[in-house]
Amino acid sequence: MRSLLREWHWHRHHKKLIDIQLLVLDVDGVLTDGGLWLNQDGELQKRFDVRDGLGLRLLQQIGISLAFLSGGQGGATERRAQQLGIQHCLVGVHDKPQALVALQRQLQVTLEQTCFVGDDLNDLAVRNHVGLLLTPFDGCQPMRHQADAVLCQRGGHGAVRELAERILQARGYWAALQRHGWRDQNV
Repeated sequence: MRSLLREWHWHRHHKKLIDIQLLVLDVDGVLTDGGLWLNQDGELQKRFDVRDGLGLRLLQQIGISLAFLSGGQGGATERRAQQLGIQHCLVGVHDKPQALVALQRQLQVTLEQTCFVGDDLNDLAVRNHVGLLLTPFDGCQPMRHQADAVLCQRGGHGAVRELAERILQARGYWAALQRHGWRDQNV
């Protein structure tokens, strides 16, 4: 019963998935599991899921703009954005709504065309500035309550890939990818 309700919930947002032009992702708890590792030199290290990364590359290839929007800092996020070719990597952000609105203006994207994935209380602040607010399965309870949909996967463990696949399915690209695979067109 639970999966049927979840699928119905996603079906309700099918058109919004088609209309997304900008996908904005919180980092810690969405692209990572939220854990922070410090090495012996005190440098911050984070674990990113490679399947999430491929999902983001697939979205880039169909023309969706991507951004990381994080209150945290440390270099690992910037490095991951660089690896994935993500031009908008906003870190150390204290006012997420203000940074999001500035990015939307810069890219000339409306709030209806914007999807945000976050996992914690500071991400709820963008609620009135996006058309679709999502959270990983392990997002905090207030986020799960107020999000338009809850992903089935946990942050840092496939939540972003799940969303990418749902967008690709909604836009009719997923079946061909499943049949023929994917090749990086930049190689």
